[in-house]
Amino acid sequence: MTTHHPLRRAALDRLPPAQRPPVDPRELRPRIVHFGLGAFHRAHQAVYTETAAARSGEPWGIVAVAPRSTATATALRAQDFLYSVTDRTPGRGRTRVVGSVVDALVMRPDAARIDALLASPEVTTVTLTVTEKGYARHPGTGGLDLREPGIAADLAATAEAGRAEMATVVGRLAGSLAARFRRCAAPVDVVSCDNAAGNGAALARVVREFTEASAWPDRQAMLDWLATAVAFPATVVDRIVPATTPEDRDAASAALGLRDEMAVSGEPYRQWVLEDSFRAARPRWELDGALVVPDVAPYQLTKLRLLNGAHSALAYLGAAAGCRTVAEAMDTDWGERLVRGFGAEVARTLPPAGPDPQKYVEDLVTRFRNPAIRHLLRQIGSDGSLKIPERWLDALRALRADGTPTPVMELALAAWADATRPGDAGGPIHGMTDPAAEALARCWQRATDPATPVARLLAAIGAPDLAEQPDLVSAVAARLPALRAGRIEL
Repeated sequence: MTTHHPLRRAALDRLPPAQRPPVDPRELRPRIVHFGLGAFHRAHQAVYTETAAARSGEPWGIVAVAPRSTATATALRAQDFLYSVTDRTPGRGRTRVVGSVVDALVMRPDAARIDALLASPEVTTVTLTVTEKGYARHPGTGGLDLREPGIAADLAATAEAGRAEMATVVGRLAGSLAARFRRCAAPVDVVSCDNAAGNGAALARVVREFTEASAWPDRQAMLDWLATAVAFPATVVDRIVPATTPEDRDAASAALGLRDEMAVSGEPYRQWVLEDSFRAARPRWELDGALVVPDVAPYQLTKLRLLNGAHSALAYLGAAAGCRTVAEAMDTDWGERLVRGFGAEVARTLPPAGPDPQKYVEDLVTRFRNPAIRHLLRQIGSDGSLKIPERWLDALRALRADGTPTPVMELALAAWADATRPGDAGGPIHGMTDPAAEALARCWQRATDPATPVARLLAAIGAPDLAEQPDLVSAVAARLPALRAGRIEL
């Protein structure tokens, strides 16, 4: 490996203009707090924000908060919060440095700093990419799971005067909003950028329910403030951003001539659709192509059910067939047929005001085939108990209510069900992780026929109505033998 000087602000002048940030990072100010320091945020919202700052002349800087990983924040600090994003296309790529992050904190040790930021009227926007499980929602009700250990501990902490530290993102966000309410009560926008239907309303609900259950003496006044001064707009975000590998870091460092330990890469395509319901000043993300619309629901359902839904189907079926990446699964004789067949079934459940489903599926085939994107199936397939209910089950219910056959969705469900079986060593058989892994594995215990664990699994992920439909359960169970043999029978 070639040795390069580290990527730092002092080294930016060594780069050609096309590889430098379009705005001087030293001119930006902390105006946005973002929870989630992963690759997706750095390749998506941070890029939109940087372009908005450069084209508007407004100093929109991001303070990124890592919920757990001290190492990630430390690595960003070591690079003056700079990192590169590479747009990956077959045979070539474009690498440039992003400078919109102006600080990197860790949620628990930096709790007082986060409170101070949110209590400042200079900070007008909060964004989040904490995955579905970061919302601590009860699978049955969709509301806050008050019995989740982290939430319960955070609620207990609200009875301790002066205690700022929280274990969960919901607790930390609610606590910091409480600090804002008490200090300045200025309006603020809280923007979920996670893949969930109605993500804005879902986030608003868990924050409000945390506040209601808290021991804060001023909680009713805070609830009134949340209702009038805090916006939770719904959004749709889209860009395929695979987990960064050592090879990715080496390639980015070679392209820059500077060592970048925080490099990320993604497909050239990106999309951001935001509900126009803001209450505070915000970056003009539309200057970089974001859409600000009255209703994101048609875009959201299209993306959730077609892209995310097909991605999950590819993940479980590809893993059953021994594939490792999306591109490998698409290179099989069944990959493209799966995406098209899945899209054809699900398209019937989409509202007419959204993107054209047929064109959307054509774009998906092109995007998924991109061999320059090494998107691991085990990454997509992890946390299935949280993803599958939103990506598949509502569409499945709608189709079955209309009497529409759903053979592709049944095949996908069988592949997911099979992936929940514990492997020989007790861990997940395809390397996919899940917060409900133990409960899912128990569904297979003492099962006397294949249909029993399928019904149990559906009930375990909040779909007892589907578990009680014998024809569906039998159809899914009938697919299991071929999948265990590695055969994908479309």
